Amino acid sequence: MSIMITTRRSQGDTGSCPGPGRSHMPQSGWAREPQLLSLHVRSPCTAKKKKKKKKKKKRWRKVERTRFQLNTRRSSYADMLHDKDRNMKYYQGIRAAVSRVKDKGQTALVLDIGTGTGLLSMMAVTAGADFCYAIEVFKPMADAAVKIVEKNGFSDKIKIINKHSTEVTIGPDGDMPCRANILITELFDTELIGEGALPSYEHAHRHLVQKNCEAVPHRATVYAQLVESRRMWSWNKLFPIRVQTSLGEQVIVPPLELERCPGAPSVYDIQLNQVSPTDFTVLSNVLPMFSVDFSKQVSSSTASHSRQFEPLASGQAQVVLSWWDIEMDPEGKIKCTTAPFWAHSDPEELQWRDHWMQCVYFLPEEEPVVQGSALCLVAHHDDYCVWYSLQRTSPEKDGRAHPARPVCDCQAHLLWNRPRFGEINDQNRTDQYVQALRTVLKPDSVCLCISDGSLLSILAHHLGAEQVFTIENSAASHRLMKKIFKANHLEDKINIIEKRPELLTPADLEGKKVSLLLGEPFFTTSLLPWHNLYFWYVRTAVDRHLAPGAVVMPQAASLHMMVVEFRDLWRIRSPCGDCEGFNVHIMDDMIKHALDFRESKEAEPHPLWEYPCRSRSEPQQILTFDFRQPVPLQAVCAEGAIELKRPGRSHGAVLWMEYHLTPDSTVSTGLLKPAEDKGYCCWNPHCKQAVYFFNTTLDPRVPPGGPQTITYTVEFHPHTGDVTVDFTLSDALDRGC
Repeated sequence: MSIMITTRRSQGDTGSCPGPGRSHMPQSGWAREPQLLSLHVRSPCTAKKKKKKKKKKKRWRKVERTRFQLNTRRSSYADMLHDKDRNMKYYQGIRAAVSRVKDKGQTALVLDIGTGTGLLSMMAVTAGADFCYAIEVFKPMADAAVKIVEKNGFSDKIKIINKHSTEVTIGPDGDMPCRANILITELFDTELIGEGALPSYEHAHRHLVQKNCEAVPHRATVYAQLVESRRMWSWNKLFPIRVQTSLGEQVIVPPLELERCPGAPSVYDIQLNQVSPTDFTVLSNVLPMFSVDFSKQVSSSTASHSRQFEPLASGQAQVVLSWWDIEMDPEGKIKCTTAPFWAHSDPEELQWRDHWMQCVYFLPEEEPVVQGSALCLVAHHDDYCVWYSLQRTSPEKDGRAHPARPVCDCQAHLLWNRPRFGEINDQNRTDQYVQALRTVLKPDSVCLCISDGSLLSILAHHLGAEQVFTIENSAASHRLMKKIFKANHLEDKINIIEKRPELLTPADLEGKKVSLLLGEPFFTTSLLPWHNLYFWYVRTAVDRHLAPGAVVMPQAASLHMMVVEFRDLWRIRSPCGDCEGFNVHIMDDMIKHALDFRESKEAEPHPLWEYPCRSRSEPQQILTFDFRQPVPLQAVCAEGAIELKRPGRSHGAVLWMEYHLTPDSTVSTGLLKPAEDKGYCCWNPHCKQAVYFFNTTLDPRVPPGGPQTITYTVEFHPHTGDVTVDFTLSDALDRGC
């Protein structure tokens, strides 16, 4: 029987998650499907033990059921149902559209694409529509919509069609007997068109609705504002990094190829209201870039839209901030906007939502602008993606063709996501690692660095290590690090090993033993804070290559927890009950069942700097991991209680890792400093923290207060790399998720 280190697939975002808006998992265009390192035991006779067909079918049904629960939990349906502004504006627009059709003496036939819960169709029938054809491609959601429509008494006037809209047929034997004269949709994400709104509208107008039909929404307009922002630009480019050494200051410079790279085409969608106005300088007014009239034929072809402007200030044009609004009626009197607070007509009435946020786009390269000197900001889009460029003259005047969608050719934007760029560019963080390295490095140190696309190896070299090796598992990280080493004339001084750690041989290390094992740790496939414990498994796998008395940095890690009250984030998991007068309890039950489902009882990664919260307890260390020793064979368990010291609701527990580089130096991936007197928290902006929602406290109808102590049991499972936590709020309440 042999023990081998392998990777276990975890449920990441595969791009199929239903529901609009940002998934809280990394987008599939940014990162590989997450993997956790596991220890699998392989027996020589395993291959002979074939599973029977019946068992395979049973396992497949379980996988499908698990996928459904995860997709339901990760979707934004609860958030949308809580979006009072969105729901109210849609209802007003639907009433007006139905009235206009009725005033013409026509039968009101509605096509609702992406019906979800069936809410908009029920609004239409209540407003007087004669019949609705509600399309929903996600089968579990379509099944729920059938039940919700029936529960509300609209089964005779609403037909749920479980298809993609492009598969719907018209005719006596089709899904619809004739074309509709009212088109209702909610196909929008933060970018407006990122969920395929344009192709869906294009097809609907050609095949499913009448010419000059009513449309709700009637129109959408995309806005942009040009800014200079060192903080946001650090999410896209590698800055020069300064290292203080005994020989003076050394500077790690980015490769020219990385500086010239246009970057990745994907938008960075964030809660822009949480970015301090001091973090950017406004270079332009808010510019309306382009509009789409949904009542007419829509095109999904590539297009460019230019807006001339005079810069409000001189500076470096780097970033375009963008948002949109939708007008529910032709007159534009009923408007729903995603504008940030400084561009909102009434900031006091700002609606919090997570299914629609704001967009951050990066120009292909930063460009100097002069106050008052006219320029053209150009928005380009294809059927799913938007990108921007800055030009001296209008594209219409010089006859230039539409530029191609930007594609990363430097590898960095494929390997590092936006927060990772920010983390690497954080000079204070680099200085902390440099200080820690100084205490453990010796002139004869042989270093082995284990982290994806990390600059630790360069720090070790500049600080005087005799020899430095770095393991890069992927071809992309290997190519990127080669470019960075070459740009800094280190290609002959740092050895890159493109090999899985457990396959490392003495020859790879030139026959030397490692005296200093280094890690940040960071791995591109990590989603939750403890996924970077992969470093511990790698340390175990390379144990035979370590010299007696070898130093491991970080020497240990600890898992920390704190109970919090969220200002808004709780809404994404909160039951809705009634929405605009319609009973959607079935949807609540569906989400609750997903939260209660055994395979779904896990933490969710959230960048909490975007989601303000107050601590109800003091932070508490609940587990420790000693990297100086190999991974234990037995589970690591702990239990305890957390006392709630501040008033409020206990929406959930936040967990994060802290890495103890040396006895005197610790790096936190979560809380950066003690909570303020009122409990407000400052979180690491480069990392996602893990959140366990307590489903018993998410219902706003439940009065605040409740238990003053929360007990927990936490367990680290060495064979899977998983951390599981169970909570008990009180004897009268259910366990958290």
